[in-house]
Formats: sequence, C-alpha cells, structure tokens
Amino acid sequence: MFPRVPDEHKPNKPLVPNGLGIIYVLASAMYLFLLEYFHSPVDDVSKALTLAVCILFGGFMGLLDDWMDLRWRYKAFFPLIAAIPLVSLTTRLGVRTSMTIPIVGSVIDFGAAYFFVVIPLIVTITTNTVNQLGGLNGLETVCPAIVMVGLMVMSGENMVLLYVPLAVWLVLAFFNFQGKIFVGNTGSFAIGMTLASFAVISDLKTSLVICILPYIFNSALILLSFFFFRVKARVSFDGEKLVSDHRRSLITLITYRRPLRERQVVIIISLLVAFFTLLAVLFEYL
Repeated sequence: MFPRVPDEHKPNKPLVPNGLGIIYVLASAMYLFLLEYFHSPVDDVSKALTLAVCILFGGFMGLLDDWMDLRWRYKAFFPLIAAIPLVSLTTRLGVRTSMTIPIVGSVIDFGAAYFFVVIPLIVTITTNTVNQLGGLNGLETVCPAIVMVGLMVMSGENMVLLYVPLAVWLVLAFFNFQGKIFVGNTGSFAIGMTLASFAVISDLKTSLVICILPYIFNSALILLSFFFFRVKARVSFDGEKLVSDHRRSLITLITYRRPLRERQVVIIISLLVAFFTLLAVLFEYL
C-alpha cells in the first residue's frame, strides 16, 4: 500500500514503507470532527474544527512533497499556505494577540499583525524546523511527541483535542523508532502543523518557541552552512555507527568525531528536546 524507500542507516539498506503519517492525519481529523459534532455549539467556530482543518492542510502539503519530491526553496513556503485556515478561523475564536517575552517578562500586543504576520511565522518556522530535524529512525516522531505532551500539560481543558492524535502518533513513533516505518513528509508537515496550531489555539506560543529551540538551532546551523559556505550537512555510516567530520547540523554536531549508534543519537536529541520542553512548562507555571 505504501511506497518503500531504503533505510540509509541500516546494514544493506533495507526497504521500509514510507508515508504512514497519512494514518495520523486521517485518524486525527476524524476524531476532531467527531469532537466538533458532539461538543461544539451550533453556529460557532470550534477549536476542534480549527485544528482538524490545519492538520488536513499540513498533511496534504506533506503528501504533495512526498509525491513530487520538491526542493527546499519551494516547500519551505508550503506552511504559509497551510496557515491560511488557521488565520481565518482564529480571527473568529477571539484568541489573545499578545506574546510574553521569556526572561524579560514583558508582553507585546501585535494587534491585527498577530493574525497576518505572527501566526504565519509561527506556522512556517515550526513546520519547517520539525521537518528538517529527521533522517534517523525515531527522530522525526519521538521528539514531536515530547513537545506535544508538554503542550498538552500546559493547555488545560484544550488537552482533549490531542487525546487521539497523541495516541496515534505514539504508535507510529514506536514502529518508526524500530525502523519498521517512516512517516514521510506527510507526517512531518502534519505534526508540525499540529504543534503550531495547537499552540496558537491554546495561547501557548511562547512556550512552543521554548520547546522547539533545539529544532530552531538545528535549522539555523543547516541554513547558515548552506547560504554562507554552500555545503550541506552529511553524516557517514560505517555499517554500525554514525560519525561526521563537520558541525553543520544538530546531528553532525553530536556525532562530530564521535562515532555513535543511530539510537544513541536519537536518544540524546530526544533528551535535549525534553529538557527544553520542561523549561517551557516551568516558564508557563512559574
């Protein structure tokens, strides 16, 4: 049912089914639409409907990329299109248009610019950075799951929106970590849209930024290396361990002249994401 692609970091490069993120998209959308039907007031735009539409848009953008294998210069702007339904629906949800600056504690109210500048930026940065930190079994599923759990803890009554999405994503993460499936760009774009949209809906924008700081750092390294030196981040696999001779991404930074097994790298990065997610939770409550 699903196209198979080689697992580049396994001996003999076995073929693994790719694109199973579509299961997350369909299951999440169905759950949220049912939630909308049974729990939302008539003639009102609900949070469940907003999140469902965003996940569907994100999944479609990722599916299109899986089909066409677009270059980064083009697909980097996909989230701007996917942000349209979020912008449209949040204008009717009455969300807060201000953000708190960490450490300083000052609050900036963006007014109308929040909907047309800030939200598209949040969606674009989150989706692209989540999509860029991948390539290892479990990396593109376990880390977003950690952020999702953190956002749920901070979201209060909105937690119900992610019950089924989290459960489905954890199942996919289990098999992805074992190297049995890949979620593909369909899953990466959909989970990125989930995190960004849920953070906006639940008024957790600043907390989301703290959670994804490792993602942002990784993307900054990749982009700076490419734009200034015209080189890409690459990691070598000797049949057992990963190692790199440069520091152009988070993965190559961790494996720089330090051979590590694939699972070791994934666990290290997952712990890093968990640390910043914990910081976000502390920031939210303290």
